[in-house]
Amino acid sequence: MWSILKREVKNYMKNPLLLCGIAIGVLMIFQNVSPYLNIHYLREGETIVNDYPQNYRDGDVFDGYVPTENGQRRKMWEERIREVLISEFEMDNVGAQSVIDEMQGMGIMAACNHLEGQGFYNAYYEYENTAYHKGTCEEINSYIAGKLENRTFSYYFSRKFADFAGLFMGFFATVLLSILFMQDTRRTTYELLHTKPVSAENYLSGKVGGGLAVCLITLAALNLIFYGICLVSTQNSGFEVHLTDFLLATCFYILPNMLMIVSVYSLISLLFKSPLPAVPLLLLYIVYSNMGSRNAEGVYGYYGRPLAIMVRFPGEFFDTAPPPMALLNQSFLILAAICIIFLSMQIWKRRRVY
Repeated sequence: MWSILKREVKNYMKNPLLLCGIAIGVLMIFQNVSPYLNIHYLREGETIVNDYPQNYRDGDVFDGYVPTENGQRRKMWEERIREVLISEFEMDNVGAQSVIDEMQGMGIMAACNHLEGQGFYNAYYEYENTAYHKGTCEEINSYIAGKLENRTFSYYFSRKFADFAGLFMGFFATVLLSILFMQDTRRTTYELLHTKPVSAENYLSGKVGGGLAVCLITLAALNLIFYGICLVSTQNSGFEVHLTDFLLATCFYILPNMLMIVSVYSLISLLFKSPLPAVPLLLLYIVYSNMGSRNAEGVYGYYGRPLAIMVRFPGEFFDTAPPPMALLNQSFLILAAICIIFLSMQIWKRRRVY
């Protein structure tokens, strides 16, 4: 087992594809997470200038947006509904106000359904647009301080890192691990391996362990690089940055996905005597894992999918949260990967020549 594992790691370390992939990963991930490195407490009189509207559904703190309180949000939404009723539905002030009055006492979803009955189909979209508003210097600083009162800056940043690093690693591992079984599944080598005194357990443990070890090396490099970038970028802000936040996010939200990918390669390679059929299958698997869906209220978003090999954190920086049941799904991924590896061992044993 260990000799096979070491051989695979050494082969990958000599492969320029690994270093090239790490470099591409750093650039891709940095491009997506760099805006969050600009978050800082505003100095007195400092403002964040942009051309975005006063209210914005995707506003984030680095653009100067803060969450809108529920009471204020309802007023802003009703005012926007009034404007649309007058401008697009050609109502007068009295008619528009009567529609607003009819919705008093209704919840947002009930009010939106009421408006849909009158032909206003974008009411919930207008409500979503009131989620964040441009904050004052005091509001922004208060918001940042409140979020960092019990959590470190790296706690939030590591989740965004895990989001984009996990997306990159899904595609990178699919490409990188395609050569893991390539040499062994050639006809002469495959037949020769099955005549050697090597057990299925040792062989597959070594191959899977080697593939997973290469993913670990890649992730270790990415963790250290972005920990250093985060540490340097926030040194003037006084934010706490801990390496353990990056490591925990990686272990929880990325490593189980890598184990699943390498286990799928082991099964397909032994089943078809070639790892290549696994490439399109895994690409479809990634697409499935990255697809959005609708929740119980009919709102479209990313809520995760069963046995998905991707965990996304699409929310704003300080509001990031894993999809519902994400950790449970990651546990099932590990269990499913172990079952796939066990199945691969049975296939190997059936083709063994004694």
